[in-house]
Amino acid sequence: MVRVDAYQKPRWLRDLQRFLPLKSQFVLTGNVRDLQALEAIPGQMTAASLMTALATELVASGYQHVVSYEPTTGFRMADTLSGTPPDGDAVLSRLGLTPANGIAPAGLDLLTSTLERIVSFDDGPIALVVDFASRLIVRNEFLQPHEHQLFMRAQVLSQTARPRPHGPQRTPFFNSIVWIVDKEGDLPDWFLFNNARLRHIPIAKPDHLARGALARVLIKTMPAGGQASAEALAASADAFVDMTDGLLLTDLNAIAQLGRSESVTFDRIADAVRRYKVGVTEDPWRRIDRRKIEAAPAYIRGRVKGQDHAVTHVLDIVKRALTGVGAPRRGGRPRGVVFLAGPTGVGKTELAKAITSLLFGDESAYIRFDMSEFGAEHSDQRLIGAPPGYVGYDVGGELTNAIREKPFSVVLFDEIEKAHPRILDKFLQILDDGVLTSGRGDRVYFSEALIVFTSNLGIYREDPSGERVLNVSPNEPFAAVQANVRREIERHFKIVLNRPEILNRIGENIIVFDFIRPEVAIQIFHQMVDATLADLAHGGTHVSISNGAREQLAILCLEDLSNGGRGIRNQVERHLVNPLARALFDFGDPQGSRLSIAEVEKGAVTSLHLARLP
Repeated sequence: MVRVDAYQKPRWLRDLQRFLPLKSQFVLTGNVRDLQALEAIPGQMTAASLMTALATELVASGYQHVVSYEPTTGFRMADTLSGTPPDGDAVLSRLGLTPANGIAPAGLDLLTSTLERIVSFDDGPIALVVDFASRLIVRNEFLQPHEHQLFMRAQVLSQTARPRPHGPQRTPFFNSIVWIVDKEGDLPDWFLFNNARLRHIPIAKPDHLARGALARVLIKTMPAGGQASAEALAASADAFVDMTDGLLLTDLNAIAQLGRSESVTFDRIADAVRRYKVGVTEDPWRRIDRRKIEAAPAYIRGRVKGQDHAVTHVLDIVKRALTGVGAPRRGGRPRGVVFLAGPTGVGKTELAKAITSLLFGDESAYIRFDMSEFGAEHSDQRLIGAPPGYVGYDVGGELTNAIREKPFSVVLFDEIEKAHPRILDKFLQILDDGVLTSGRGDRVYFSEALIVFTSNLGIYREDPSGERVLNVSPNEPFAAVQANVRREIERHFKIVLNRPEILNRIGENIIVFDFIRPEVAIQIFHQMVDATLADLAHGGTHVSISNGAREQLAILCLEDLSNGGRGIRNQVERHLVNPLARALFDFGDPQGSRLSIAEVEKGAVTSLHLARLP
């Protein structure tokens, strides 16, 4: 637990205080729209806006007045933690402004003239804080005359301003001007650079100390928090800090507010964080019927033949997602990550479909990306969306949009080796932190997703002459196939792509599929034949096949197993489906008839001989 007595002011505030006697103007950039954690009284933390935090610290440093300017509302006295100063209208009037109910009108020309009055103000130290300064100009590279006049005046005043002694210690104070902008480049370069009287202070996202200081306060406000023991509150606050890594204090405050409105008790802070990140009310993984998972091995092995080791490994990952075993509390990594490698047509994609059907009851419910479509350098923009200023910026990315819509999902990246290496850098963010920032700046969370990569890496390799040759063959035992494929995958990521960190994130979840062996191929063949005849029967046409014809068909369809199950399917279409369609068409109307495939005749095209059954 991060105790309040360990809290210290954030670096930006310490930098500001250090340079107040040395610089006349300041530019604050970065995390300027977040809440700031402040010590209201010794030992008691609170959250306040940047403007309130800034005004509070300036007054505590000895400033008599802090005026804020915002382009839409105008001038007003800045609020501090103690409230709004009572003499606001008098101060604004002394600056030549005409306040009404504590607010004076806005305008660039008025701001320009007020800058000089601020700097020359002689009734105690005063500061002007210009908020949303990024919106004062339309185009940075082509300033309008009144925009140029504003920053020209500000630049001159930054050089001519002089500190005045104030207070019993005769401490030197500038009448300071503080600009709050989104990023440093939003203001003219000639105003910012090589200006020795101006200090740029970046405001970073809150670290664990700042989040911890606020979390201790917020956790007490959640249901049952007021009656809990100090130890229980400390444990929940620790969990709160760990699960909000990378979030802002505004997010922490919103999570606590969400928890209060939906009656989430302090000890279930993880549920409140999940609801805030991905919008699900409860952990959807724990709502999956355990009986479905218990029956899953038989169901999946009925669809994926000869890959028992892969089925067991993937189901172990699903069970980890269900039970939460090994799930890190810090961050929000995906519920599981698997890398399915091996020859073509052996069941890699089919396994992903089977897992999706198991979890959702619909095998088409997964989110699939064919990575052969992402081979160009800038194709990552299709996944996360184009950056601001580019065509398609308002549309968003295909991946980020899909996960925002369906956070609880299986995400399949097919043939990952065909993607541009730049795409792989995006996967690092997903695998490490479970978060991806879209082109629009939105954070999209993968904490409820199961990530599946498939690849044909390791089946081929380059020989010393650069020729592409087989790296493994069906004649080798599976242990040798597995070792050779894994070795080639490691070489590809470590040497060819120079991205070993991706393998480290996947860990031991690289699953190598075996070739379709003859004993497995015959099972796949019979399954495909039976499924074809069953579909016909469902349509009212009853066709059976004699044992002799089935054996003849098996010889034709299983002659070449190099293309795996997909190759077997192609041969079944060639030697059974197409000839059967031709034979039924020539037979006339077979509705209500019971037919049998008596013989298979091989030729330039395969022919089937049908016999009517009694």
